[in-house]
Amino acid sequence: MKIKKVLSVVLATAMVATMLTGCGGGNNATNDAPATNDAAPATDDAAPATDDAADSNDDAEAPAASGEVVTINLTRNTFNLATPDSAQVQKVQDAINEYIKDKINVQIVLTDIGSGEYIDKANLSLANNEINLLWTASWESTIGTNDLVPRNAVYDITDLLPGTPLYDSMDAGQWEATKYNGRNYFIPVYKDNVEGYDVIARQELVDEFGWDMSTIKTLADLEPMLADAKSKGLKYPLLTQKTAMFYRWYIDSFDFFTADAKSNWIAVDRATDTVVDTVLTDEYKEFCTLMGKWADAGYISEDEVNKTTTDTTTQSQDWAFTWWTDLPVNDEAESRYGQAIALQPFTSRWAHSTSALGSCYCVTANSTPEQAQACIDFMGLLYTDSKLADIYTFGIEGEDFEYDANGHVTQHSDKYNHSMWESASATVVSPMDNQPDGFGDLYKDFNGGANTSSAAGFRFDKTPVDAQYTACQTVFDTYGFALENGGYSEADVEGAIETYQAALDEAGYQEVLAEFTAQYDAWKAAK
Repeated sequence: MKIKKVLSVVLATAMVATMLTGCGGGNNATNDAPATNDAAPATDDAAPATDDAADSNDDAEAPAASGEVVTINLTRNTFNLATPDSAQVQKVQDAINEYIKDKINVQIVLTDIGSGEYIDKANLSLANNEINLLWTASWESTIGTNDLVPRNAVYDITDLLPGTPLYDSMDAGQWEATKYNGRNYFIPVYKDNVEGYDVIARQELVDEFGWDMSTIKTLADLEPMLADAKSKGLKYPLLTQKTAMFYRWYIDSFDFFTADAKSNWIAVDRATDTVVDTVLTDEYKEFCTLMGKWADAGYISEDEVNKTTTDTTTQSQDWAFTWWTDLPVNDEAESRYGQAIALQPFTSRWAHSTSALGSCYCVTANSTPEQAQACIDFMGLLYTDSKLADIYTFGIEGEDFEYDANGHVTQHSDKYNHSMWESASATVVSPMDNQPDGFGDLYKDFNGGANTSSAAGFRFDKTPVDAQYTACQTVFDTYGFALENGGYSEADVEGAIETYQAALDEAGYQEVLAEFTAQYDAWKAAK
């Protein structure tokens, strides 16, 4: 048995184990002492907030004294552009600072990083204490919410929230749903804070071939349509977006409560409400076998397993079908992909432990109390002021976007381009030109109509088995990712799964499984 396609190096740089450990601090009573603060520190003439406060750096001008301006460094991911334009980002930063200067005593230093480099660059900046306010998500690898909390890299903002415009910008349930150990460390973006997935296709091809999207009930139903796309000579009949898709397509069967595709080898079986080894399930074999069959037929490109597609491949005409995270207004797919899209709902929507953390911000633990308060003040304004939210999301009016007669937004920039879901609350960002008025209310209805997982509220503490857990994620990079992206021929899948499970066990998987099971059973008993 062998991998059919040559795999490139797929391991992300594993920096955080040492980097983020040095970021512990803030006001978290469970954390270690605060790390030395170099991110937008107080000026020399202001008394440091803690004994560990360091001298200021050259570009930070934030006096910590009450009533004076505090500068915070804000770092965010850029998904809609392969490479952010630094000059335009600077222009947006200046526009934001000009707008907020008479509203709050805060100024920002804005850093945009392309998604292909975000994990490595943001981790490095975090390790160097160069960030105060960081965009993250439950699904981000190495810098996600489940990584930052155990490593004491985030500031406990629980006591800063009550009574603030930020706290009042969304219902209390959002703050409760995003807690760790009863404390608030993250500021969720109010968006589609439940999870479900759709199949989408390019409308041009749907019209050309007369596909009936409503007939797609299982993945196997795609096969004749993929054959049509292949016959047309498309490079990517099925575009997986270099994503391990078992985690998404099988969410109706399992609660993958780690919210990380790299650890989708464990989940709660919804039918039995028990922790299971998903690699040994019939569903996993079914999925990987289908992926192998489709890769053999040329429906899945080896670019997926080699990770050479990009986040902008969906904006091309090289693909036929891909996946989409279900939204209250799914027309966003058309604006994000720059073309007409046909959509078919595929899974149910689920509220679970990390669904409200699919896009969020955190105050970094190296921040001083003044900087932490400044972050709360800035986010409070961002989540309640439509003009600020639009600048932050869309850029400069007249350069990056325009308002139409209805006050809706048309984006047209290749220099600065973000989406609501990774920027600010759906209740305050202006609708796109293909979205209805009042779409913030649609999000409220959308979130309220989901199923609630039996495991909602459970968070796994991997500390007792951290080494084994990390080793199993490395095994996933070697075997699981390839299995889920057609990296093995159909005939080799069963043997590859056996090899995969054996490698997991060698890495300590059974200890991880036992710890998961014990913690989940204890959590259920305590409910």
